[in-house]
Amino acid sequence: MNELLKAIEPAPNPNIPPLRPGDQVSVHVKIVEGGRERVQEFKGTVLAIHNNGAGSTFTVRRIASNGIGVERTFLFTSPRIEKVVVERHSKVRRARLYYLRNRTGKSARLKQKFD
Repeated sequence: MNELLKAIEPAPNPNIPPLRPGDQVSVHVKIVEGGRERVQEFKGTVLAIHNNGAGSTFTVRRIASNGIGVERTFLFTSPRIEKVVVERHSKVRRARLYYLRNRTGKSARLKQKFD
């Protein structure tokens, strides 16, 4: 049965590099408006990564206008993701950065990690 499930499991998107919580990323997503398709960029911080086989996801949070936080969850296997660019790595000590939801301004910043 496991062989059958693995046969129908979608392949991971090759345009997504290895991600870690705290990474500043730029996700380029294809969206459809009317009859046209275009690429929209979503820049933000990776809050969490959920490893669940074909259902693996990562959550990205950014601060939109007027200080309102916007979070989007993306599938690792999604063909809608054109590419993901990791702009910088941050030093974090948690696997889930949900505490950033309650912070604004300077306290919401993360220290950069230099590799």
